[in-house]
Amino acid sequence: MMSPNIECRRAIEALRSGVPNRDAVRSLGCEQPTIEQRFRDQLKTAKEEATEDIQSPGLLVGGVFGAGKSHLLEYLQHIAIEENFVCSKIVIGKETPLHDPVKLYRSAVETAMVPNKRGSALTAIAIKLDPANDAYLKLDTWVHDPKSKLNSRFAATLFLYSRMGNNMELRDRIISFWSGDPLGTGEIRKYLRECGERSTYKIEKVNLRDLAIQRFQFAPRLMVAAGYSGWVLLIDEIELIGRYSFLQRAKSYAELARWMGKLEGANFPGITAVFAITTDFQTKILDEKEDIERVPGKLRARGSESDLLLASQAERGMRIIQREMVSLKVPDDTIIEQTYNKIRFVYAQAYGWEPPTALLINLPGSASMRQYVKRWITEWDLKRLDPKGHVEIEITEMKQDYTENPDLQVSSEEEREGGS
Repeated sequence: MMSPNIECRRAIEALRSGVPNRDAVRSLGCEQPTIEQRFRDQLKTAKEEATEDIQSPGLLVGGVFGAGKSHLLEYLQHIAIEENFVCSKIVIGKETPLHDPVKLYRSAVETAMVPNKRGSALTAIAIKLDPANDAYLKLDTWVHDPKSKLNSRFAATLFLYSRMGNNMELRDRIISFWSGDPLGTGEIRKYLRECGERSTYKIEKVNLRDLAIQRFQFAPRLMVAAGYSGWVLLIDEIELIGRYSFLQRAKSYAELARWMGKLEGANFPGITAVFAITTDFQTKILDEKEDIERVPGKLRARGSESDLLLASQAERGMRIIQREMVSLKVPDDTIIEQTYNKIRFVYAQAYGWEPPTALLINLPGSASMRQYVKRWITEWDLKRLDPKGHVEIEITEMKQDYTENPDLQVSSEEEREGGS
């Protein structure tokens, strides 16, 4: 009997729970060649346009519940890392609403993976900065240019980092600020005085939402200056916005348009994004719930300039869902058989027990890959633990719930950043 393999065990546990990890993706690969090629082309464009201050267009992928969207994003993350991109996987939820850039940024930084590095992403990136490097000089020129419209905190902290980077306490405070933490005006001015820069930087007040958007502009340029290709955001389960209130849905649609690179004057050079959504979102929310008509109509009826702008941006986001979603390839019999054999091999390595060689079940054509995988693993578990027992498994179809949920309708963070 073979010895259990820990990596294979981790892969099987991830597949059993329906939450793919690195081991599962490494074992199974990904049978979505069209989407993979589009993503590789997207990375190539992002790398080229990062130096031209242009945001690469994003990608929206769709699939039914259990079709493998999360598995796909995990696979794309490996590709991004191999192509020298910093990569973040974000799952939309109560703590990370799509319409709130403050919380989105925090999640993006917390989950960021840096090629060949472990630990804090922004720390690993900052350590690689070289003030004598041309890419760094370009960042320094941009951050000090009034046309960048950045709050002067960014220029001041970059200056302080290059001048006083050997001060570990200050270095950590600056990296924490770049990562999303507050840095008070008084504290910045104290360090500037120590450098003899009493009046060069006027530290303006700024609300957290605007500061988060500016962090999303600054961070990818920081990454490029440190020698990376850019920043990839992989954003999962955006169908959850269907459960938000009217106004938060509108803001979420607008943010989708922003991250897809479809809003003029709201670009993030160096960032490229991939979104995953359930394919029935268009039918259930845009059509049956009539968001495609009601959201912009209701906003325009309110009549304010900000509402009119949001109506246009939200409509653009919904049109992206209607027209630009790329559906995952539905597995055919060949792919199902290949997947069965791959998982069977991994399971044998994980538990030192040989599953049946013959394909155990033949589910209806509408069955998702997750249903197949969980059925196989569950049946093997039962047979392995009780070889003489009778196995009978019932499959229940899971459907996405789009009922509005007040618990998800959290307020955005709009507090002031820093002191006076």
